[in-house]
Amino acid sequence: MLSELTLLQWILVLSCAFIFGVSKAGVKGIAIIAIPLMAIGFGGKLSTGIVLPMLITGDILAVWYYNRNAKWSLLLQLLPWVLIGVLFGVWLGKDLPELLFKQSMAWIILASVGLMIWWDRRKSNEVPTHWSFQVIMGLLVGFTTMVGNMAGAFANIFFLAMRLDKTTFIGTAAWLFFIVNLFKVPFHVFVWGTISWHTFQLNLALIPAIILGFILGFKIIKLINEQFFRMMILILTAIGALIILL
Repeated sequence: MLSELTLLQWILVLSCAFIFGVSKAGVKGIAIIAIPLMAIGFGGKLSTGIVLPMLITGDILAVWYYNRNAKWSLLLQLLPWVLIGVLFGVWLGKDLPELLFKQSMAWIILASVGLMIWWDRRKSNEVPTHWSFQVIMGLLVGFTTMVGNMAGAFANIFFLAMRLDKTTFIGTAAWLFFIVNLFKVPFHVFVWGTISWHTFQLNLALIPAIILGFILGFKIIKLINEQFFRMMILILTAIGALIILL
C-alpha cells in the first residue's frame, strides 16, 4: 500500500496524522476536520480502518501523559453504553447509507453545540443528572465512533455538560477512547476487513507525525485557560459538523 500512494495522498495522510496528534494532546474538536479529508482521500469505509490505529497511537500518548487526571466514576457510568453503541454500529454500519448518516450526525451535533452555548450563557454550574442523558450520549458516542470515527463531538458535549475542568476533561476522554478504540479493532479486522497488514504498515510510517502533533498540541493546551478551552471546543465541534454536512 505504501508504494501505491500518490504524493497528494501522502501529504493528506501525514497532515491528518499530525492533526490527530494535536487533538489527542487536548485540542478537542480539531480531529473531526481530518475525518472527512481521510474519507475523500481513501474512501469512506476504508479510511475508518486507516484512521483507527492512528487514533490509538494518539490515545497511548494521551493516556501516558494524562493518566492521573481521569474521573473514573464518570467514565465507568458512560462506558457500558458506549460499548453497546459500538455493537450497534458494527451491525448497522455495512448497510447504512453514508450520506444519510453524515447529514443526520451533523445536524445532531450542531443542535447539541447550540444547546451547550445556551447552557453556558446561563452561567449555571448544574450538570445533567438523569440517567437517560448518559444512556443517549453513550449510545451516540459508541455508534458514531464505529461507523465514522466521529464520536469526538458527542463526547466533547457530554464532558462539557459534566463541567469537568480542562485536565480532567482531557484525561477522562483519553481513557474512554483508548478503551473504546481497542474494543473496535477486532471488528475492523474480522468483520469489516478495513484493517490489514498493508494499512498497518502505513500506520507505522505515520507515528512520527502523530508524535509531533501531540507535542504541539500539548504546548497549545498549556497556554489556554478554562473558559477559552470550553469555547474552543464548542467552536471546533461546530466547524467539524459543518464540514461533515457540506
